[in-house]
Amino acid sequence: MKKILLPLALFAVSLTATAQKTTTKPAAKTNDQVAQHLKTFDELDYDVFSNAKWDRLHESHGQNILVHWPDGHTTSGIEQHITDLKAMFVYAPDTQIKQHLFQLGQGNLTSVAGVMTGTFTKPMPTGDGKFIQPTGEKFSLPMSTIGVWKDGVMVEEYLYWDNQSFMKQLGLGQ
Repeated sequence: MKKILLPLALFAVSLTATAQKTTTKPAAKTNDQVAQHLKTFDELDYDVFSNAKWDRLHESHGQNILVHWPDGHTTSGIEQHITDLKAMFVYAPDTQIKQHLFQLGQGNLTSVAGVMTGTFTKPMPTGDGKFIQPTGEKFSLPMSTIGVWKDGVMVEEYLYWDNQSFMKQLGLGQ
Protein backbone atom coordinates (compact mmCIF):
# COMPACT_ATOMS: atom_id res chain seq x y z
CA MET A 1 0.00 0.00 0.00
CA LYS A 2 2.88 2.37 0.87
CA LYS A 3 4.43 1.64 -2.52
CA ILE A 4 1.27 2.90 -4.25
CA LEU A 5 0.74 5.98 -2.05
CA LEU A 6 4.23 7.37 -2.54
CA PRO A 7 4.00 7.50 -6.37
CA LEU A 8 0.47 8.95 -6.11
CA ALA A 9 1.68 11.62 -3.69
CA LEU A 10 4.59 12.51 -5.98
CA PHE A 11 2.24 12.64 -8.96
CA ALA A 12 -0.14 14.95 -7.05
CA VAL A 13 2.76 17.22 -6.05
CA SER A 14 4.00 17.39 -9.65
CA LEU A 15 0.49 18.28 -10.89
CA THR A 16 0.21 21.01 -8.27
CA ALA A 17 3.65 22.39 -9.20
CA THR A 18 2.74 22.33 -12.90
CA ALA A 19 -0.60 24.04 -12.24
CA GLN A 20 1.11 26.72 -10.16
CA LYS A 21 3.68 27.36 -12.90
CA THR A 22 1.04 27.76 -15.60
CA THR A 23 -1.15 30.09 -13.52
CA THR A 24 1.79 32.19 -12.34
CA LYS A 25 3.00 33.16 -15.81
CA PRO A 26 -0.26 34.73 -17.06
CA ALA A 27 -0.73 36.50 -13.71
CA ALA A 28 2.76 37.97 -14.01
CA LYS A 29 2.01 39.10 -17.56
CA THR A 30 -1.28 40.65 -16.41
CA ASN A 31 0.48 42.38 -13.52
CA ASP A 32 3.08 43.76 -15.94
CA GLN A 33 0.31 45.09 -18.20
CA VAL A 34 -1.51 46.71 -15.27
CA ALA A 35 1.75 48.26 -14.05
CA GLN A 36 2.40 49.65 -17.56
CA HIS A 37 -1.13 51.06 -17.81
CA LEU A 38 -0.75 52.75 -14.41
CA LYS A 39 2.62 54.18 -15.47
CA THR A 40 0.92 55.53 -18.61
CA PHE A 41 -1.78 57.07 -16.36
CA ASP A 42 0.91 58.89 -14.36
CA GLU A 43 2.43 60.28 -17.54
CA LEU A 44 -1.03 61.23 -18.81
CA ASP A 45 -2.05 63.18 -15.71
CA TYR A 46 1.30 64.56 -14.53
CA ASP A 47 2.61 65.68 -17.92
CA VAL A 48 0.14 65.42 -20.83
CA PHE A 49 -2.98 66.73 -19.02
CA SER A 50 -1.22 69.10 -16.62
CA ASN A 51 0.78 70.73 -19.41
CA ALA A 52 -2.00 70.60 -22.04
CA LYS A 53 0.08 68.49 -24.44
CA TRP A 54 -2.94 67.39 -26.45
CA ASP A 55 -0.82 66.13 -29.35
CA ARG A 56 0.35 63.34 -26.99
CA LEU A 57 -3.09 62.20 -25.80
CA HIS A 58 -3.03 59.34 -28.35
CA GLU A 59 -0.28 57.73 -26.23
CA SER A 60 -2.93 56.80 -23.65
CA HIS A 61 -6.25 57.13 -25.51
CA GLY A 62 -7.57 55.16 -28.49
CA GLN A 63 -8.88 57.00 -31.57
CA ASN A 64 -12.49 55.96 -30.83
CA ILE A 65 -12.39 56.34 -27.05
CA LEU A 66 -15.74 56.52 -25.29
CA VAL A 67 -15.58 59.03 -22.42
CA HIS A 68 -18.12 59.19 -19.60
CA TRP A 69 -18.09 62.63 -17.95
CA PRO A 70 -19.03 63.50 -14.34
CA ASP A 71 -22.22 65.28 -15.44
CA GLY A 72 -23.49 62.12 -17.14
CA HIS A 73 -22.86 62.92 -20.80
CA THR A 74 -20.64 60.77 -22.98
CA THR A 75 -18.45 61.61 -25.93
CA SER A 76 -16.83 59.46 -28.57
CA GLY A 77 -13.49 59.94 -30.28
CA ILE A 78 -10.17 61.38 -29.26
CA GLU A 79 -10.70 64.68 -31.14
CA GLN A 80 -13.89 65.44 -29.20
CA HIS A 81 -12.15 64.47 -25.96
CA ILE A 82 -9.30 66.87 -26.72
CA THR A 83 -11.83 69.65 -27.47
CA ASP A 84 -13.55 69.02 -24.12
CA LEU A 85 -10.26 68.94 -22.21
CA LYS A 86 -9.08 72.17 -23.86
CA ALA A 87 -12.29 73.85 -22.68
CA MET A 88 -11.31 73.20 -19.06
CA PHE A 89 -8.09 75.15 -19.57
CA VAL A 90 -9.79 78.22 -21.09
CA TYR A 91 -10.97 79.54 -17.70
CA ALA A 92 -8.35 77.80 -15.53
CA PRO A 93 -5.13 77.61 -17.56
CA ASP A 94 -3.16 76.31 -14.57
CA THR A 95 -5.34 73.18 -14.22
CA GLN A 96 -3.27 70.17 -13.29
CA ILE A 97 -3.20 66.75 -11.69
CA LYS A 98 0.09 66.21 -9.90
CA GLN A 99 -0.95 63.68 -7.29
CA HIS A 100 -2.45 60.19 -7.41
CA LEU A 101 -3.61 59.15 -3.96
CA PHE A 102 -3.94 55.53 -5.04
CA GLN A 103 -3.85 53.38 -8.15
CA LEU A 104 -5.20 49.92 -8.77
CA GLY A 105 -5.93 47.62 -11.62
CA GLN A 106 -6.85 44.16 -12.72
CA GLY A 107 -6.87 42.68 -16.19
CA ASN A 108 -7.75 45.42 -18.66
CA LEU A 109 -9.14 47.80 -15.98
CA THR A 110 -7.31 50.51 -14.07
CA SER A 111 -8.37 53.19 -11.65
CA VAL A 112 -6.56 56.17 -10.22
CA ALA A 113 -7.75 58.67 -7.66
CA GLY A 114 -6.03 62.00 -7.49
CA VAL A 115 -6.43 65.70 -6.92
CA MET A 116 -7.16 68.19 -9.71
CA THR A 117 -6.18 71.78 -8.93
CA GLY A 118 -6.31 75.13 -10.67
CA THR A 119 -7.43 78.75 -10.48
CA PHE A 120 -10.42 80.44 -12.18
CA THR A 121 -8.47 83.33 -13.76
CA LYS A 122 -9.97 83.71 -17.26
CA PRO A 123 -13.54 84.23 -18.52
CA MET A 124 -15.55 81.00 -18.73
CA PRO A 125 -17.59 80.59 -21.94
CA THR A 126 -21.20 79.58 -21.26
CA GLY A 127 -21.86 78.37 -24.80
CA ASP A 128 -24.29 81.14 -25.79
CA GLY A 129 -21.69 83.78 -26.65
CA LYS A 130 -21.61 84.98 -23.04
CA PHE A 131 -18.96 84.55 -20.38
CA ILE A 132 -18.76 84.20 -16.63
CA GLN A 133 -16.09 86.51 -15.36
CA PRO A 134 -13.25 84.96 -13.36
CA THR A 135 -13.43 84.96 -9.57
CA GLY A 136 -9.74 84.27 -8.97
CA GLU A 137 -10.77 81.34 -6.76
CA LYS A 138 -8.58 78.27 -6.51
CA PHE A 139 -10.00 74.76 -6.68
CA SER A 140 -8.72 71.46 -5.36
CA LEU A 141 -10.96 68.54 -6.28
CA PRO A 142 -10.72 64.86 -5.54
CA MET A 143 -11.09 63.05 -8.86
CA SER A 144 -11.02 59.53 -10.15
CA THR A 145 -10.55 57.97 -13.55
CA ILE A 146 -11.38 54.40 -14.48
CA GLY A 147 -9.88 53.15 -17.72
CA VAL A 148 -10.69 50.18 -19.92
CA TRP A 149 -7.58 49.24 -21.93
CA LYS A 150 -7.02 47.43 -25.21
CA ASP A 151 -3.78 47.19 -27.16
CA GLY A 152 -1.96 49.59 -24.83
CA VAL A 153 -4.48 52.48 -24.89
CA MET A 154 -7.74 53.31 -23.15
CA VAL A 155 -10.81 52.55 -25.24
CA GLU A 156 -13.23 53.70 -22.55
CA GLU A 157 -12.76 56.20 -19.74
CA TYR A 158 -14.95 57.10 -16.76
CA LEU A 159 -14.22 60.50 -15.17
CA TYR A 160 -15.48 61.35 -11.70
CA TRP A 161 -15.44 64.51 -9.60
CA ASP A 162 -18.07 66.44 -7.69
CA ASN A 163 -19.34 69.19 -10.03
CA GLN A 164 -21.26 70.95 -7.24
CA SER A 165 -18.12 71.19 -5.13
CA PHE A 166 -16.24 72.33 -8.25
CA MET A 167 -18.71 75.19 -8.84
CA LYS A 168 -18.62 76.20 -5.17
CA GLN A 169 -14.84 76.29 -5.17
CA LEU A 170 -14.89 78.45 -8.32
CA GLY A 171 -17.18 80.86 -6.46
CA LEU A 172 -20.17 80.04 -8.70
CA GLY A 173 -22.29 77.70 -6.57
CA GLN A 174 -24.26 77.80 -3.36
